[in-house]
Amino acid sequence: MHPRAREFTERAADRGVEVEVREFPEGTKTAADAAEAIGCEVAQIASSIAMVADEPVVVVTSGANRVSEAKLAALRGVDPEAVRMADADEVKGTLGWAIGGVPPFCHERSVPVYLDETLRAFETVWAAAGTPEAVFPVDPERIEELADAEPADVAAE
Repeated sequence: MHPRAREFTERAADRGVEVEVREFPEGTKTAADAAEAIGCEVAQIASSIAMVADEPVVVVTSGANRVSEAKLAALRGVDPEAVRMADADEVKGTLGWAIGGVPPFCHERSVPVYLDETLRAFETVWAAAGTPEAVFPVDPERIEELADAEPADVAAE
């Protein structure tokens, strides 16, 4: 197991959570790549997107959706022009993970987390486990609980 995926499993275990990591050497960098490798719908990929909306936040969105900056701005009560994707240094410095491998929980710092409400239609979704090649299956309600995530309508139209 990749050291970063192992680190994620250890951090999760420290919180009393057992995760079953699956690694795909061909990579799962995009939601479509992940869905193809796993054999699930693109909508079942839970992509943790690091954004800045007055402060760093994570939006765990369905791989079938894009995050609406306007909807995130409304949730945060900020100007939509101030909402943006976090850059690689911000992601690593705030969350402790690299882009493409950000899990929905076990971040370096506590940040607000929003869960795309469309993910709640599935019993199991697949989320990154510390690297772009590692994923794990999880119930969206478990993400909500472990990340203290707020379910929200965050999908772009």
